[in-house]
Amino acid sequence: MSDPTRAAAAPEFTAVAHRGDPYVHRENTLASVGSALRAGAGAVEIDVRLTRDGVPVLLHDATLERLWGHARLLGSLSAGELGELTGGGVPTLREALALVTDGAATGPAPRLFVDLPDPTAAEAAVAEVHASGATGRAYYCGGPTAMLAVRRADPDAEIALTWTTLVPPRAELLAAVRPRWMNYRFGLVSPELVAHDHSAGMLVSAWTADTRFTMRRLLAAGVDAITTNRIDALRSLPAR
Repeated sequence: MSDPTRAAAAPEFTAVAHRGDPYVHRENTLASVGSALRAGAGAVEIDVRLTRDGVPVLLHDATLERLWGHARLLGSLSAGELGELTGGGVPTLREALALVTDGAATGPAPRLFVDLPDPTAAEAAVAEVHASGATGRAYYCGGPTAMLAVRRADPDAEIALTWTTLVPPRAELLAAVRPRWMNYRFGLVSPELVAHDHSAGMLVSAWTADTRFTMRRLLAAGVDAITTNRIDALRSLPAR
């Protein structure tokens, strides 16, 4: 079994677009993902949840209220009902994966960064990635429960363990998840933290940085990826 934390050399810096290009198009839509890819994002973070009938779709919230104006739980709707309520605006994971696998996207090997706010979506998301032939174009992030589920579903998945405290993960958790990345809220990141994780064989990503001041601080700290709502601003800065 391969070990994603040490199997490959450190990549070039990755500019990650948060939920697509949300200042240009509604977040987690195909238009938003496509806009971010055209802007030069190395990866696009998307949020994946399940409809009532088990279809992985792009939506951060558990309900449609904030983005689509319907006070309905996603999990109470079939994929067909979701399409009717949103005019087809909430894409499936399969449709999003097609943007990075069928030649529609530009730039060198862009990827989808699949965030799993609901751990119960992990198995279906991994299955969709495999069915779409996109294992090389997708990696995963989320909390421990979701990432343990991803690891069970795919022993070779590339994982970013999302962490929101300076108390480090337990050794047992790291051994079970085997993350290639540690994915931190940007305010936690320091040069010392980055150096510590690099010495342990892990890459470091930070979210969600939207000012050039914060982006420059993170770049100076040595992070390997930054997630931002302002992909144009991040791309305007020298990487490292």
